[in-house]
Amino acid sequence: MSQLFIVFTALTPIFILILLGYVLRRRRIVPDDFWIPVEKLTYYLFFPLLLLDNLSKASLGDLAVVPMGLALVSAILTATLVLLLLRRRINPDGPAFTSVFQGSVRPNTFVGLAAAAALFGRPGVTLFAIGLATVVPLVNVLCVVVLSRYGSGNGTSVRAIVSGILRNPIIIGVAGGAALNLSGIGRPPLVGPVFEILGDAALPLGLLAVGAGLDVAAARAAGGAVLQSSLMKLMVVPGLTALYGAVFGSTG
Repeated sequence: MSQLFIVFTALTPIFILILLGYVLRRRRIVPDDFWIPVEKLTYYLFFPLLLLDNLSKASLGDLAVVPMGLALVSAILTATLVLLLLRRRINPDGPAFTSVFQGSVRPNTFVGLAAAAALFGRPGVTLFAIGLATVVPLVNVLCVVVLSRYGSGNGTSVRAIVSGILRNPIIIGVAGGAALNLSGIGRPPLVGPVFEILGDAALPLGLLAVGAGLDVAAARAAGGAVLQSSLMKLMVVPGLTALYGAVFGSTG
């Protein structure tokens, strides 16, 4: 079985779920107000618990996370530099540029986690969780700085930025799981299986919510901006990450 076929069969169910969410929303099979609480529950509860449960029982000592983290951070910083240098060519309108910037560097959390789980199982989820904890604070700071400089709103204080990072559900979930793991407690009894059950709901509900949130008409109207951010996010950033991964000796 070829590697390409393995990747195709692993990733196809992800896009089927996204398409199903899109159809459910378009056909009004469930009310529109169903999706907002689903997305909130997934982001604030199911997804953090999935990360916490996975990290609490992972063998972190077996993972070479430093080269991976360096590759991820370097790719984001390089992409940021490229976007800023080409800002006037990309989109001279400041607020529109901030949208392109965020679309280029923000992690695709639900899709990325589903892909990691489908392709690599539990170790993939663990590495993805560590990768998120590495890039989310950096991306949040960069996006706030770019919004303050080129957006139409007011700037944000350093205290607000730090507070937002510390209250981020992803950071809380990763930090909680790592603390349980490194302390030797591991998955806590009684509540641990509850965390796992709730965490298992994150991927299907998250992907359905992604599909429900798709607005093809808005994407078509945005045109070039969507194309620009998609090229950066899906080609340039992964290419840079692979390049830096080779430089820093990240393998597998």
